[in-house]
This record gives sequence, C-alpha cells and structure tokens, in this order.
Amino acid sequence: MNKNYDVIVVGGGTSGMMASIAAAEQGSNVLLIDKNKKYGKKLLMTGGGRCNVTNNREVDDLIRHIPGNGRFLYSTFAQFNNFDVMAFFESHGVSLKEEDHGRMFPITNKSKTIVDTLINTAKELGVTLLPNTTVKSLLFDDTHITGVKTEFETFSAPCVVLTTGGKTYPSTGSTGDGYRFAKSVGHTIAPLYATESPLLSDEPFIQSKELQGISLRDCLLQVVNAQGKLVTEHKMDLLFTHFGLSGPAALRCSSFVNQLLETQSKVSVILDCFPEQTKETLIHTLSMKLNQSKKATKNELATFLPERLLVFFLNQLGVADTPANQLTELQISGIVDLWKAFPIQVNKTLPIEKSFVTGGGVNTKEIQPKTMESKKKNGLFFAGELVDVNGYTGGFNITAAFCTGHSAGVHAALEASYFQ
Repeated sequence: MNKNYDVIVVGGGTSGMMASIAAAEQGSNVLLIDKNKKYGKKLLMTGGGRCNVTNNREVDDLIRHIPGNGRFLYSTFAQFNNFDVMAFFESHGVSLKEEDHGRMFPITNKSKTIVDTLINTAKELGVTLLPNTTVKSLLFDDTHITGVKTEFETFSAPCVVLTTGGKTYPSTGSTGDGYRFAKSVGHTIAPLYATESPLLSDEPFIQSKELQGISLRDCLLQVVNAQGKLVTEHKMDLLFTHFGLSGPAALRCSSFVNQLLETQSKVSVILDCFPEQTKETLIHTLSMKLNQSKKATKNELATFLPERLLVFFLNQLGVADTPANQLTELQISGIVDLWKAFPIQVNKTLPIEKSFVTGGGVNTKEIQPKTMESKKKNGLFFAGELVDVNGYTGGFNITAAFCTGHSAGVHAALEASYFQ
C-alpha cells in the first residue's frame, strides 16, 4: 500500500467524506482513514435513519440557527454553503425533498443513500479508503505537519485534515481522539458540554411520571438565569418524559442550560402552552366560556390541553372538579398563569455520550476561518464537530460539517500542491 499522499483525512464521517472528495476534486492524492469498518456510521443514524442532510434557509438565517460560534462560518459559507450541499447531491443523482422548518431529506428516506453517494464519489475520484484503522498520533516537525502514525504503520503527507467528531455516540467512533491530536500541536480545547440533549428534572411530577408521554405542539420554552433574566427561548414541540423534557424545544434549550449549570445547581425553564395568545386574551376567553357552564372545570376546558396536563394544572389550584361558573376571577387568572408561565426546575441534561451534538471543541480563534487551517501548525486542518461550533437539530450541524469539510479539503489540496 502507498505510504505517501498529498492529503490525509482522519475520520470518515460527514465532514471527513466531504473533505476527501473536495481534496480529490482538486487533483490531490487522498487517503481517508477511519477506525470503523464502515464509513459514515453516525450519519447513518441521523434524522431517524432518514438523514436530514441540510436546511434550505438563507445563509444569515442558517447562522442564526448555529448558536455555538455560528458567525465563524461566514467565510466557509461564502465558499460552499447549504445550497451547494443540495446541488452536490442532486448532481450525483440524489433527489431531495423539503419537510417542515426547511429540513431537507433524500426522497428515498434512507441515510444509506447519502452515505453511499459520498463513498462512491470518493472512490470514483481515486480516494484511497483505509477503514478499521486507528490513528495514534500526528507526525510533525517544528513548522509543518508531515503525516500520521496508525496502530500498524506510518503515512506521510504535507497536509492532514482532522474530522474525528466530538464525543457524542462513542459507539460510532467519536471518542475524542481529535482533541488529543489538536493538543499535541499546541491547540486549546473549549470546554465540552452536551447540546441538543433532553433535559433532566427532579420535579415531583416528573418523578411520579404523571405527565410522561404528553406532547405539546408549538409551545414556548424559555430558559432564565438565576436573576430571572431570559437567556433563550424556542417555540417548537415538547415532550414530557419519565426523566424530564424532550422534543425540539427542549433540545434547543439544552446548550444554554448546560452553560448556566457551570455556575448554578439548577436552571429554571418556563413553559408557555399558548405563546400565540396574551394572558389578557386567554383570561377573557376562559371567562366567557366558564361563566356560562355548570360543568366541572376540567370538562369545560377539555379542548384546551391534553387531559392529563389540564387536570394536573387545575389540581395545582384545586379547581379540577369545581363547577365552571363558580370560579372566581382570581382562580381563572391563576389557571392562565400556569398555562402561560409554568416553571420547571432542570438539574442537568443527558451526558455528552448520549446527546446529539458536542458543544465546545478546538478553539475557533486558533483556526483560519477561510481555510480551516490551524494557526498553530501549518498543514493541519479541522472540520466538523471537532471544532467549537454547534447548531440546533434540523440539518444545521450536518450542514456545518459538510461545508467546513469541503473548505478544509479544498485548501488542504491547494497547500499540498506546493509540495508536489
């Protein structure tokens, strides 16, 4: 087997496969190494096995959905963005379809379609695939990368692209190797934390599981700090679970919760079940409805919320079985207060290993935003989740991975050409 290459890509995930393709398209002799037997192992899991390959929002809106250093990606997206990702797959015979919130999926509804396209394209471009191989260390001199050392042999190259992922789903090979490699050449790693992760709570109603399985559509979930100041809010679907809160609204709040938990033991999230209506409007609506009825309050309000959640709220005030027309203005106002601003104490999220995305990573201040090259060691490039960039679910993280991978691959190939 050849031991000398122009570009070596370490990590055969989303960003790694794209980096190897981009480098090969520039004429580089590329080696793609992965510790797994098959490439794209984590990508196969995304979107419930359907692969939410990107999102069709405009770039500025895209970046707003990448709260973890999204602005760092402006230079990347100026070269290759979500529309280019879509064009790439369409040009390789993969038709995409749009679903809610701009999410793009292959019409086959199979992640395998995306992974196969990437691997087949890499092979057609002459990329050498080396699966089931673990890189042990980077090779470098005082100024430049010179290659990598694996568990079996050594490979030489003037440019190496690290795309080893974060620490989520370690079974896919994301075990944090890239952080160790980055540190070996002087990089600093921003503290790691779970993002896009369900929220865990010790609240009695969570522990009793009385709300488990209840889902809400388009509710508002807010995160507030210890001073009661709003940190972030998201209007999306929410699911009560046996351990706390899940669903898109909870997942999007998780990175902010984890950052607050660095300095406080618990974090308050505020649930608004009716974000489209003001408190005053709801009070008026309920008053008109309740004043005319002799039914039990829980029966008269049955259409407003899922039954168990409705009864839970009404029991907080002791009015579930009270005849509707006997409720006082104060009690009606109290019901609306619970519906519009129900506080839930969160004590943690699931750990990184069980979360969707890793927050933190290689410090973006130590990476050239245009090329994704290290400022610490010439010839070393980074892409994907290894970098301290993270977005919400909905195709944003995969987009960042594809695009940083493409940028890193192109510029690694350009730099390697100087050595040919």
